[in-house]
Amino acid sequence: MPKKTTEKRGKAKKHANPAEDDIALFGRPLFDDPTTRALERVGVVDVGSNSVRLVVFDGAARSPAYFYNEKVLAGLGQGLAKTGRLNPQGRIRALAALKRFAALAKGMRLPSLTCVATAAVREAEDGPEFQAEVERATGLKLWVIDGQEEARLSAQGVLLGWPEAEGLVCDIGGNSMELAEVSKGKVGRRITSPLGPFRLQQIKGGKKGVADFIRTEVEKLASAVGTGHERIYLVGGSWRAFARLDMERRKYPMTVLHEYRMGPQSVLQTVHWIAENDLEALRSKTGTSAARMELVPLASQVLRQMVLTFHPKEIDVSSYGIREGLLYEQMPERLRLRDPLIEACRHAERTSARMPGFGKKLYTFLLPLYHGATYEKLRLIRAACLLHDTTWRAHPDYRAEVCFDNATRANLGGLSHSERVFLGLALLHRYKNSRAGSRLEPLFTLLSDRQIKEAEVLGKAMRFGAMFAIRSPDEAGTLAWRPKKKVLELTLNRDAEALFGEVAEARFKSLADALGAQAEVKLAAE
Repeated sequence: MPKKTTEKRGKAKKHANPAEDDIALFGRPLFDDPTTRALERVGVVDVGSNSVRLVVFDGAARSPAYFYNEKVLAGLGQGLAKTGRLNPQGRIRALAALKRFAALAKGMRLPSLTCVATAAVREAEDGPEFQAEVERATGLKLWVIDGQEEARLSAQGVLLGWPEAEGLVCDIGGNSMELAEVSKGKVGRRITSPLGPFRLQQIKGGKKGVADFIRTEVEKLASAVGTGHERIYLVGGSWRAFARLDMERRKYPMTVLHEYRMGPQSVLQTVHWIAENDLEALRSKTGTSAARMELVPLASQVLRQMVLTFHPKEIDVSSYGIREGLLYEQMPERLRLRDPLIEACRHAERTSARMPGFGKKLYTFLLPLYHGATYEKLRLIRAACLLHDTTWRAHPDYRAEVCFDNATRANLGGLSHSERVFLGLALLHRYKNSRAGSRLEPLFTLLSDRQIKEAEVLGKAMRFGAMFAIRSPDEAGTLAWRPKKKVLELTLNRDAEALFGEVAEARFKSLADALGAQAEVKLAAE
């Protein structure tokens, strides 16, 4: 693992040994034995100003697998700006949640449970008292991190699912909001601010006083990290609730929040739309909790000012944050460099396919169809091949739609919404020739006509290749695609002639038809 730099309250502290960094930050590594990091189940507790959450990751996979995920909106930091102390009722709720989380961790036999506390505990005068109470009652040690460290970990969480991220990570909590630059897989400048909704609730002067305060603080942020960032990546529950409302306003056909993308004008329109509508009615439409919805109007005003001050071209939502950043913290560089989408698909194939390892062989067999394809297209083809057999246990009548649902709703990083639909549609055609009349048709609108056709071709190619030869299709024959002549050729190996039966022939013909090509079959020369 490479050397890392840990910043504490603006001062850089470097360690030659990454294990020392772990100890300096959280007392112990997330993983006791580095050799078991790929297999070990680990837990992270995030004690924020609004929520207390337990996440258990199923090993240090490049794309996180959530074994367990539970959240309590305790409101620990509500009223902190006025009283200087943690919310009494919030303390009770947070402690009860932490007792439960400790018991759950014991029941799961987790080798480690790392607990991180942010703005509320670090700023409250009774924060140390709460830390001691938690340790006495649960045995859990809360590691209180400063705003700079919070920003860094949130940014690393974004990089976990979005390795190519370039821009600003904006993480909003109850009592603070952090910004961090990300570029070329690294975290740059970072800063914290008092722009959490709980703190904004205490600002005097009515709407004008709040607006003036937000504008002043955002201008300070701009001075610290600069403007001109094309993208802002949003982390935090209030941002996710805002994005869900943006989906509702736009009648967007998908409700997956991770990698949901908004333009500046859309954000400004949604801010106005929220202000003009009844919050309870919006809450019921989106399934947002009452506690979360209460904070959305103030959070939306912060986002509006961020758009007006920073002028981003795109605002993207990340479901990954501090907890995933802690997981990323432990990864060796070689693992960080892997594609999160491909790693997630490999894991799915390894655990759910009938013949793990076949996906790679299928991909190799189909590559002649994609000569000259871009890297972006090839990674989607590879992902589809890895996933092509992972829903085989579903009832045959529903297998195609289960495939589509899994691709579009699964916890996959490094995948835009249009790419999710492309992958899902290709997998649908892996099991079904026609998509006509499908309940999924509204989602197809996220693709162009050309992309829909390409997904159909890929699906029919997998449909043929997956059943052509059980062990490995490239051992039975080879494909050749001549797009100028519109000829799709299959050359059968001499000892595999019997494999090209009636069903295989029909599926090969269907693939050729999808390509608008003539199907030709020949035997390999002796």
